[in-house]
Amino acid sequence: MNKELVDEIDLKILRILSDDAKASYSDIGEKVFLTQGAVHTRVKKMEASGVIIGSGIKIDTKKLGWDISAFLGIYLDKSEMYDEVAKQIKEISEIVSINYTTGNYSIFVKLMCRDTAHLRSVLHDKIQKVQGIQRTETFISLEESLFRSAPIF
Repeated sequence: MNKELVDEIDLKILRILSDDAKASYSDIGEKVFLTQGAVHTRVKKMEASGVIIGSGIKIDTKKLGWDISAFLGIYLDKSEMYDEVAKQIKEISEIVSINYTTGNYSIFVKLMCRDTAHLRSVLHDKIQKVQGIQRTETFISLEESLFRSAPIF
């Protein structure tokens, strides 16, 4: 932990925001014994330093008709093509994460689709047309039992 970026109070604030990104500065202040203004100042400092890189909400995509969550292992023609391939696949809206990996695959991505026909279309019409991709291997997730960020100790 970089002591210049965060202290113990900042870590407490981060834990609270990780659990509830919509927590008010007032509520956070009560939990960490600071004023609302002091919490605001600390959050802004962490945003400016890049410790906090945004906020968000969790969406149950199944309730919106996006029933397929899949992982895709991507084999590249050459590993040095990662940057160019990553740039191209970032444009595919169904892809929600891209990871440059060691092991069997050069790239491992997570994608969300409405159904298997949509998944097939994304694979065939979008991903397989990206230059530099040699082949792919698809894994469909049957259930996501846990989704959280890394623990903040």
